[in-house]
Amino acid sequence: MMGSGHGQGKAGVARPPAVAVPDADATRAHPTTGLNETVHQRHRLGILAITSKARQADFGYLREALSLTSGNLSTHLTVLEDARLIRVQKGYEGRRPRTWVSITRAGRAALAAEMDALTRLVREHSTDMPGGGDERDR
Repeated sequence: MMGSGHGQGKAGVARPPAVAVPDADATRAHPTTGLNETVHQRHRLGILAITSKARQADFGYLREALSLTSGNLSTHLTVLEDARLIRVQKGYEGRRPRTWVSITRAGRAALAAEMDALTRLVREHSTDMPGGGDERDR
């Protein structure tokens, strides 16, 4: 039936229903509910990912690696520091002022939770698409 929001579309290609229909997994929250807005923003996710792999990261390295201006990086660091996900330490190397960033335990936990939510989202999305893609893409 054409007006029902599902069925056959152009050239007999099946269209998905216009509304989501609950299935057996409906009692489980969608993986995107596990995403943390503070962590999920791509530059902040990058800061946490980089600092999780090093004891500490230099401000200049983060700025270059993430292609940010100093001002933008400072803003993102402030958000993460206010959330207690990173620690920012200022000091000197010789006479040169330096800023080092390290991840906190809470930051590691938040990053792990974000990665878990993203993994679940990818896993769920890829199992919904036979052959790993949408038929319309072929």
